Amino acid sequence: MIKAITIALALTIPATFALAAGSSSDEPPKKTKTSMECKDGQVWDKKMKKCLDAESSLLTDDARYEAARELAYAGQFKNAQVVLAAMSDQADTRVLTYYGFTHRKAGNVDLGMAYYQKALAADPNNLLARSYMGQGLVAQGDKDAARLQLVEINARGGKGTWPEVALANAIESGKGYSY
Repeated sequence: MIKAITIALALTIPATFALAAGSSSDEPPKKTKTSMECKDGQVWDKKMKKCLDAESSLLTDDARYEAARELAYAGQFKNAQVVLAAMSDQADTRVLTYYGFTHRKAGNVDLGMAYYQKALAADPNNLLARSYMGQGLVAQGDKDAARLQLVEINARGGKGTWPEVALANAIESGKGYSY
């Protein structure tokens, strides 16, 4: 049943990772010099045409977030965490969600799950945190708990969104997305 729903949704929804990244973009982040050339969590600044430390006052939190997103997609979890740590509002749910994602994907599953819980305590409607948490639960073999997150996503208006489709696919296949 879930497989049929997932296939139907996949046919009606573009297979993008925009919501996976929590961005307004409808494409996965393109690799830039941030993930290809910058080191130690630095961020490429187009205007300055150089890598800047994540703490640089020349960078906005939105620029830091997009860089963290790019680094997370590139599997550079520690670098993404350096950039996240430079963001001014450490309680921002997108920061908490990506701390959860990067820690979980780096193998620190319990810490990742704790960050998802913090994100959800601050915003129970954070569908992305619910999806990533559910995918982590699937990876741990707890499909029942993952299904509860899927129910919550749907109950909170997430039917047909990337978080719902991604989690349904993870439950069906037994594994989450690997970027």
